Amino acid sequence: MKNKFGFDFKHLKGDLFGGLTAGIVALPLALAFGVSSGLGPSAGLYGAIFISFFAALFGGTSTQISGPTAPMTAVSMVVIAGIVASFDGDVTKALPAILIVFLLSGLIQIVLGLIGLGEYIKYIPYPVVSGFMTAIGVIILITQILPSLGYYPKEDVEYVNQFKPFAEEIILDNILKEEAGEGILVLEDFRETIKRAERITTADINREAQTLAGKESSGIIGALKVLPRAIKNINWLEVLLALGTIFIIYGFKRITTAIPSTLVALLVMSGLAVGLGLDYRAIEQIPSGLPIPQFGIFMNLDLASVAPYIFTAITLALLGAIDSLLTSVVADNMTKTKHKPNQELIGQGIGNSVAALFGGIPGAGATIRTVVNINAGGKTKLSGMVAGLLLLVILLALGPVASRIPAAVLAGILITVGIGVMDYKGLKAIPYMPKPEVAIMLIVLVLSSVWNLVYAVGIGLVIASLMFMKKIGDLTAEQSKITNLQEEESWSDEAGFPGNLKEEVFIKHVNGPLFFGSTNNFQQLVQQIPSTASTIIIRMGKAPYMDQSGLYAIEDTLVDLVSNGKRVLLVNLLEQPKYMMERIDIIPDLVSEEHIFENFEQCIKWIKKNVKDEYGSGDSPNARVSPSLA
Repeated sequence: MKNKFGFDFKHLKGDLFGGLTAGIVALPLALAFGVSSGLGPSAGLYGAIFISFFAALFGGTSTQISGPTAPMTAVSMVVIAGIVASFDGDVTKALPAILIVFLLSGLIQIVLGLIGLGEYIKYIPYPVVSGFMTAIGVIILITQILPSLGYYPKEDVEYVNQFKPFAEEIILDNILKEEAGEGILVLEDFRETIKRAERITTADINREAQTLAGKESSGIIGALKVLPRAIKNINWLEVLLALGTIFIIYGFKRITTAIPSTLVALLVMSGLAVGLGLDYRAIEQIPSGLPIPQFGIFMNLDLASVAPYIFTAITLALLGAIDSLLTSVVADNMTKTKHKPNQELIGQGIGNSVAALFGGIPGAGATIRTVVNINAGGKTKLSGMVAGLLLLVILLALGPVASRIPAAVLAGILITVGIGVMDYKGLKAIPYMPKPEVAIMLIVLVLSSVWNLVYAVGIGLVIASLMFMKKIGDLTAEQSKITNLQEEESWSDEAGFPGNLKEEVFIKHVNGPLFFGSTNNFQQLVQQIPSTASTIIIRMGKAPYMDQSGLYAIEDTLVDLVSNGKRVLLVNLLEQPKYMMERIDIIPDLVSEEHIFENFEQCIKWIKKNVKDEYGSGDSPNARVSPSLA
C-alpha cells in the first residue's frame, strides 16, 4: 500500500535491511567527516541522522541514502575555518554564523527545487566536475596526513611560539579598534590604551597564537609547510593505528564485500586500542541524549559575519544538488526507475536545513551508501528513513562508547575516502581529451587544491562557458564564411525559382540558431546584397532558436534593409524566433504578416505576382543565393 510520501510497505523487509546496512556503512564516515569539518564527530553524526531521514521523506529518489559526503565536507571545512578565524579561533562564538550559512544553503536548495532548476544541473561540464572531485580527494588525503602522524600544529608549543609576536600585534590592534569605536582618541588618552593592554594575559596571547598557527597550517599548502615538523614529532602509535585502519579497509574487501570494510576497520582498530589500554588520542566527546535544536543561532545574529559567505552558501547548495542528482542517476540505472530532480532538491534542502538547526554539517546523496541500500533490498523512501533512525539509536545508546574511538582511525578512514573520491576516469583520459577540456580540468584541480574551492568552480564554469561559446561561434563562422555567390549551393526546393528575377531577389539562408556567437556573420548580410536586389528572402526553417543578441542583430539588419527601400520576406519562421520578433514589434513594424510564408512554394507565388523583371535577366535557372548562416 503506497501513501503520498512514496514508500510502499509491501517492501518493508527489504527497506529495513537496506536501511540498517546503509546506516552501518554511514556511521564511521559520519564521524570522520564531522572530525574533518572542524565541528567534531557529533556534527557529522547529527548531519547523517537528519539529512538521511528528511531527504528520504521529502526527496524524489526512492532508494537514495543521504548524509555528509566528501565534497560537501571539504567545502564546509573551508567555511568553518574562515568563520572560526574571524571569531579569534573560538568555535563556540563562531557556531551561530556557521550554522546560519549551512541553513541558508539548505533553504537555497529548496528554492532551486521549487523554481525547477533540478532539470538543468546536468548541463554542468564534466571537466569542471572531474577537476573538483579530484581536488576534493587531494585535499582530504593531504590534510589527513598530519593527524595520521599524530601531529596537531596548535599543540606544538615551539611552533605556536613563533606566532606570539603576531598575536600581540593583533590583540593590540583590536584594542585600538575598540577605542576608535567608542570614540576614544588614543593620542589624547593614551592611559586608557595602556590600562587595557595591561589586562592582556599570557593565556590570551597563547590562544591567539594557537589560532594563527592553526590558520597557517590549514589546507594543502599549510599541511605541506608543517609536514617536516610533523615528521620530526611523529607519534608512531598514531601512525600504526592509521596504517592498520587503511590496511583493513583495503584488505577486507578482498575477503568479502558483504560486510562494510570501513566498519570492520573501525571496530577492530578501536577495539585493539581500548582493549590493550594504549595511550592514544581519542576523538572529541560525543554528547549523550537527544540532539537539541540550536535556536540560539538566531539570537544576536551578526549578519556582517555571515554576508561574506553568502556566495559560499550558494556554492554549497549547488554542490549538494550536483552530488545528489548524480547519485540519483546511479540509483535510476540500478533500479530501472526515474527520479524527480526538483523534488529531490527540495528533500535535500529540507534535510540540510533541519540538520543545521541541530548543529549538523551539510550533506548530499551518497553514492556508496545508496548502492549498498539497493543491493541490500531497499526499494522505497522508508530505507533512507530507517538509516537515519538507526544512527539516532546508535547516538543515544553508544555515544559514550563512540567517544573512545581513536582520532588516527578516523584519519585512516578519511585517507581511503580521499583516494576513492578522485576521478581516475577523467585523469586517465587526459592524453585523449581535447586540450581545452584538459585545461579546464587542471585549472579547477589546481585552484581548488591550493586556493579556494568555491572560486575555482566558478572560474571553471566561466572558462568552460567561454570555450563553448567560442567553439560554437567558430563552427558557425566555418559554415557561414563568405564565398563566391556562384559557388553557393541552393536548397533543393529552390530549383524552380524564376531565373529572370535573379537580379531583383536575394535569398539568405539561416542554417542554425541565431545567437550571440553568430550575430557578426548575420550582420554581414547587408554588405552581401547587390544593389539591384529590391526583395530579400530570409529562409529561417533551420533556425529553431534566437537569443536576445540574435534578436537585436536581426532587428538592426532589417532596419537597414527597410530604410534602404528593400522588402523583406521571411520563410518558414519557427515558433520561438517568431515569438521573440513579435515581442519587440519587428513583426509587424519591419516585416508585415503578409510577408511571412509557411513554405518556399508560397513565397515563390508571391514573388511571381509582386516582383517585376526590371533588368531583363532572361530565364536563367539560378537565382542569386547568399551564404548560409549556421
